[in-house]
Amino acid sequence: MERMLAARLHVPSRTLRVEEVPRPRPGPGEVLVKVEAAGVCLSDVHLIDGTLTPLLLKGDTVTLGHEVAGTVAEAGPGVTAWPAGRRVVLHAGELRDGVVFTRGVDYDGGWAEYALSRVDALTPLPDAIPFEQGAIIPDAVSTPWGAITATGEVRPAEAVGVWGVGGLGVHAVRLLRAVGACPIVAVDPSPVARERALAAGADLALDSADPELRTRVRAVAAGTGLAAAFDFAGVAAVREQALSVLAAKGRLVLVGLTNQPLTVADGTRFSYLQQQIRGHYGSDMPVALPALLRLVEGGRLDFSASVSDVLPLARAAEAVERLEKKVGDPVRLILRP
Repeated sequence: MERMLAARLHVPSRTLRVEEVPRPRPGPGEVLVKVEAAGVCLSDVHLIDGTLTPLLLKGDTVTLGHEVAGTVAEAGPGVTAWPAGRRVVLHAGELRDGVVFTRGVDYDGGWAEYALSRVDALTPLPDAIPFEQGAIIPDAVSTPWGAITATGEVRPAEAVGVWGVGGLGVHAVRLLRAVGACPIVAVDPSPVARERALAAGADLALDSADPELRTRVRAVAAGTGLAAAFDFAGVAAVREQALSVLAAKGRLVLVGLTNQPLTVADGTRFSYLQQQIRGHYGSDMPVALPALLRLVEGGRLDFSASVSDVLPLARAAEAVERLEKKVGDPVRLILRP
């Protein structure tokens, strides 16, 4: 049996090991993909530190990695539309009997030399887009895209705020600029993140500890507050702060994941202003991913600056540590088997 390297998380002990495992074989309706690039996401960090736990995983060990690009290595029985060598991006999850299973969480992902994918869970990657950029689109780009265009329903000229300008939040700023939001306010305690937000197109970047934050937000938002606020940090205090600067009928969209409760400090005000809190997870991948790839290929979007570094798969633990400790303030680190 052929073998390959994979970065595997033993969930009960939260132990990450790069080890040899059997190379999978594609079944009917599946392809085997030779991984060329796999993104390292804060969700991976949270799986390792115990903040997140897989809900649908069979067994106690999983190969991490939900941002994956590569080439088709082998097609399963009956699969003819995906020839060997085709460049592809894998979707970050699969819909199974109406339930979303997340790649690299609920089933084996792409921190490996090879990864399996159902044929309805991958999209062709144009030749003009490098694997490293293609890999990050299924989550780091498509998740904020879905939050903005679907859950948040942002319209041109609406005032919006982004809390947390990390690997997803910086892309949210860029995408909000692309859809015509105005003004765009970015909020982050890190000076580096605030500079990054301004470079990505934010009109104003504020420290979350700024005592004048509410006043400054209202000043740029025509005195009415934000039509939509996006929490990419997953922090209770952030959510409460974002609620405090929402306009009437404003939407707070929860993108960052946390197991902490959300408190609405003034329920009467919240109801009187008809504000809303909307949960968001992932995106409609079969629709969002091809659209985003077209925008990148057509020069409308550019995520080349988002790839902060590329490391070999054997250094997966180092990549996780660098992201967790924000060494060099990376947007996205990429593993290359």
